[in-house]
Amino acid sequence: MSVLGIDVSKAKLDCCLYTLDIQSKQKNKIFDNQSKGLQNLIQWVIQQDCIPEKTHVVLEATSTYHETAAITLHQAGFIVSVVNPAHVRSFAKGLAILTKTDSVDSMVLAKFCALAQPKRWQPPSDEVLLLKALLSRKDALAKDLQREKNRLEKSMATSTPQRILDSINESIHFIEIAIAKLDDDIDQHIQQHTELKKDRDLMQTIPAVGQKTSLLLLSLIRTHQFESAEQLAAYLGLVPIERKSGSSVNGRSHLSKSGDPQIRRVLYMAAVVAVQYNPHISALYARLLKRGKAKMSAIGAAMRKLVHLCFGVVKNQIAYQCDYLITK
Repeated sequence: MSVLGIDVSKAKLDCCLYTLDIQSKQKNKIFDNQSKGLQNLIQWVIQQDCIPEKTHVVLEATSTYHETAAITLHQAGFIVSVVNPAHVRSFAKGLAILTKTDSVDSMVLAKFCALAQPKRWQPPSDEVLLLKALLSRKDALAKDLQREKNRLEKSMATSTPQRILDSINESIHFIEIAIAKLDDDIDQHIQQHTELKKDRDLMQTIPAVGQKTSLLLLSLIRTHQFESAEQLAAYLGLVPIERKSGSSVNGRSHLSKSGDPQIRRVLYMAAVVAVQYNPHISALYARLLKRGKAKMSAIGAAMRKLVHLCFGVVKNQIAYQCDYLITK
């Protein structure tokens, strides 16, 4: 058995290969993060007398740069795992490895793979990949739209020439049309795939879960193989981290924030609505405040509960029941 840690960046793949035998050799090499580089990587591993089916590869989930490598290596027969970068960094600190370079990161990933034996990753379906790409493009355009609106606001507060104002307004109009077109494309894509539509509709039976929240969580749940709601909440960085030790350390708990900040922002707004209109979350929120918890801490718990509810309705394929085991 061999393990291969790959530190992924936009341009290159830093690789660290360990053979887990008596000799336990370590070899390092860098490849381009493109199709030809991946083929060279596969050939290099084979040349080291490593069998793809007996080589466990681990990569960090780094935006979208890891996806092509993960899919290509999976198709080549490797055992592939895609892990949360925060978990690997905590592992490195546990080994007293404070240096952070690409070569060191690949070595840490290989050691993490050998010791933790992370779960095997399965590539998402084509329809899920397309949904994820559509949502990513819409988010990018939404950020562009907000920047242009900010420019317009500043320009109108100063003596800006009319030509500039017209240009900004044209840009805003163009982006709004593009976003509306993407909304139509996303809706048509969901309508064409029964399973995606059913899961989205199930999540939207939960009060405070709307189109944006349900689609983001749907793309995440369908991209990863979460076995429990707790795993999903932990991946999103919604688990509380406590700071208590003896009698001298008694800090406030806070969210780990190790996941996607965009999804957390959306979940925060959904949780604010949920404490008013969702019976389960409203009861939880009131109970925590009564126990003396801070409002932000209670909102964090509400976000976590909202994720649990979404995971539950999708896993059990049952619509939300507002009167199910509510405790005051």
